[in-house]
Amino acid sequence: MSGRNRPWNLLDAVEAATIAHRFYVQGDSKVEIAQDLGISRFRIARILDRARETGLVRIEFSLPEPVEPGLSGELRAAYGLRRALVLERAQEGETRPQLRQRVGIVAARLLTELATKDDVIGLSWARSVNVMTEHIRALPRCPIVQLCGVQAGMDMRDRTVETVSRLATVAGGESYPIYAPLVLPDRRTTDILRRQPGIVETFRRYRNLTKAVVSIGAWREGESTVYDALSAAERDAISARGAKAEVAARLFDADGNALDTGLSHHVLAVSHDELRRVPEVIALGYTTPKAEAIDAVLRSKTVTTLITDAETAREVLDLAARRPPAP
Repeated sequence: MSGRNRPWNLLDAVEAATIAHRFYVQGDSKVEIAQDLGISRFRIARILDRARETGLVRIEFSLPEPVEPGLSGELRAAYGLRRALVLERAQEGETRPQLRQRVGIVAARLLTELATKDDVIGLSWARSVNVMTEHIRALPRCPIVQLCGVQAGMDMRDRTVETVSRLATVAGGESYPIYAPLVLPDRRTTDILRRQPGIVETFRRYRNLTKAVVSIGAWREGESTVYDALSAAERDAISARGAKAEVAARLFDADGNALDTGLSHHVLAVSHDELRRVPEVIALGYTTPKAEAIDAVLRSKTVTTLITDAETAREVLDLAARRPPAP
């Protein structure tokens, strides 16, 4: 049995606990402890290592929200993000709506902490974004801007117009909605609606956006608002162009390149360039079917902050390891 694995005797355990208390609780350095005890700092380091490996000392994190600090740090470093928040692994049997609630709660806390009175905040359509707004109780006075039209067929509780209005009411700021569908039948209809005064005013605000909260969708059935709104022929044509991910009705290929397809002419949404210029883009991307899409969007460098779940984070990190993102 190695020295590190042998059971502690009482005196050694007390000495190790005393050293650990001084180092972890009192903040004394290893050099200071070594000088006081008359032993080398290398022995102090070995004692601390053994204390943690054997469970004599356990380090716990009591975060305001259940976030995995290790995975969060790995994800942030792998893609050069400003921050990443990875939710702790869910209990077995967690449903997607339950996970959506957890993502929305963390997003609500983050936006509440980051928002200032000088912000112009944009929101894209997503159930997770809607959940986020339901959990925000206070926000500095600032305008709230809708980043894309409404998905047809959704009930009123899920409509972005109501989400934008609700958050603007909480903030006490102006609301800039889009009272029109996200996907339109043709370019002519899109051009007509883009000239409507209310929509013109909303689109003008895109140049002033300082923060945006968006959702990452995968280009597949049930995982993208836009995908599900198109005909099979349109979906197949866009898939053939290499589409992998969607954010606010804007598409990306596997390398994170913005895709310019015919879709851009019949959606009402913020443009790739406008979104890329926003200083802080918080993306909500969760569940493993979206792992490749999340990887693609992170490669685009459009996103500064990602909120995801532990299982998805691991899959995304595997993708990053196999094909490192461009610097």
